[in-house]
Amino acid sequence: MSEFTVGEADFLLDGRPVRLLSGALHYFRVHEAQWGHRLAMLRAMGLNCVETYVPWNLHQPGPGRFRDVRAIGRFLDAVREAGLWAIMRPGPYICAEWENGGLPAWLTGELGTRARTRDERYLFHVRNWFRHLLHEIVPRQIGRGGPVLMVQVENEYGSYGSDTGYLTELAVLLRAEGVTVPLFTSDGPEDHMLTGGSLPGVLATVNFGSHARVAFETLRRHRPGGPLMCMEFWCGWFDHWAGEHVVRDPGEAAEALREILECGASVNLYMAHGGTSFGGWAGANRGGGELHEGPLEPDVTSYDYDAPVDEYGRPTEKFWRFREVLAEYRTGPLPGLPPRPAPLDAPAEAALTGWAPLGDVLEALGGAGTVTPMPPSFEDLGVTRGLVRYTVEVPGPRRPYPLTVRGLRDLATVYVDGERAGVLTEEEPRLKEPVAGPARVELWVESLGRVNYGPRSGEAKGVTGGILHERQYLHGVRARGLDLDAFAGGVDPVPFRALPEEGAPGLYRGTLTVRGAGDARLDLPGWTRGFAWINGFGLGRYWSVGPQRSLYVPGPVLREGENELWLLELQETDPNRPAPRLLPV
Repeated sequence: MSEFTVGEADFLLDGRPVRLLSGALHYFRVHEAQWGHRLAMLRAMGLNCVETYVPWNLHQPGPGRFRDVRAIGRFLDAVREAGLWAIMRPGPYICAEWENGGLPAWLTGELGTRARTRDERYLFHVRNWFRHLLHEIVPRQIGRGGPVLMVQVENEYGSYGSDTGYLTELAVLLRAEGVTVPLFTSDGPEDHMLTGGSLPGVLATVNFGSHARVAFETLRRHRPGGPLMCMEFWCGWFDHWAGEHVVRDPGEAAEALREILECGASVNLYMAHGGTSFGGWAGANRGGGELHEGPLEPDVTSYDYDAPVDEYGRPTEKFWRFREVLAEYRTGPLPGLPPRPAPLDAPAEAALTGWAPLGDVLEALGGAGTVTPMPPSFEDLGVTRGLVRYTVEVPGPRRPYPLTVRGLRDLATVYVDGERAGVLTEEEPRLKEPVAGPARVELWVESLGRVNYGPRSGEAKGVTGGILHERQYLHGVRARGLDLDAFAGGVDPVPFRALPEEGAPGLYRGTLTVRGAGDARLDLPGWTRGFAWINGFGLGRYWSVGPQRSLYVPGPVLREGENELWLLELQETDPNRPAPRLLPV
């Protein structure tokens, strides 16, 4: 068995200096059947290690309920089989442009800003989660014949808080549960981040996208000794809905990588392969500068990240530029590229066979309804990803007054007496046309992803204030949620009917007949905003505002012959739209 340690200036493997050339690849953003291919792509680029986060909320949907925690162990076994080492970043917070930064909504809904502190209620749940999680990591440490070299304590904590006692609690917990490999922290290369996020006796690493020498000089002011490592070299970036697609020049990125290596440092490419935020798990950010108090900026489904291995698993120009640089710091020839997964043989056009209005879908798959004086949040209703229908009565008779929603998060499509009256947002929370009473008002509020970074992470979703008619609160709110997890059991309970003449919102059902199943993308011209599934596999959110124009469909999701398609359209479609179609990638 080998031993990996942190020396005075280098990482040491069995006492000999070793440089970590790592790349980020999130097992939860890659179809399991394709793990082997993506890991082989990292090796072919010249990497000797892979790094991954672990999203708590994906694996613990509720208190005492756990879901496929063993996937973490299966991934680490695949890493070992691929001939790579592994760096684990288990959180409990991960950021990662992931829903709520990986923290369960049921937890932050209860604790708010007491999460990520020494609050005992929070730590109780962390301890419980880590006991399950570390069963998969501890036996796969390098000292036991596995690939795991290092484990992170929290994640970029200096960008959020200064409770170093909390970090100490986590470090003690990791050791108590059997983690023997080196621990580390990672933060931005700024004084306040390093002082808030690092721990004495624990390796400190830094995250940046350029100016490596300056970043490492800052780190050295805080840590005169120990190996240098850029734990996140941002070689690309992520996209927001309604924003521009972000790219980074491959040559410039390769030179920034070279500068890191010239400093004698180890590196982790973030991302080496980004993958996809399947199942509606993409998070959101807040604009507004350092305090992140600005508008919500929801993240797109694709996590391509302009990475050297693109979303479909293909090498990009950046891959080849990085490979050239990395080859200079490796001994011996680099492995060749693995065979590419087969793409779809030919396009396939969908035949839509049924439709159900949102109300019927909610009745068939939604949670229990509730009546409360004020609107409950998504967290109150136990909804993580999905939507909530709020219904309230405007008393009458009364003349028309403005209708305003206070504390609205994300989007609300509003209907007055069954007729669509507009779409409200945080920035525009008032209907353009006043509402007279009596009237029945419905608000269908959709979560666009919980904030994953900054002081507003963990904030509640839905209507968090109240519904006002003029200055008067409208009480007696009926609310019912539809969580995306409800679709895991299929849609047979939904009473489908004939397709509507107009492009009404609702759940559309159809089939795709495939010949030569393989990697594809789902093209949805004329559809506005919603979620898509093929054969029950959640592809994620689509939205006509771009910049993402289609959804990645991993080849293992498709089968020869007939495949089932579900589209949950939340606004409306173009009645003259072409049929959804699968295209080869």
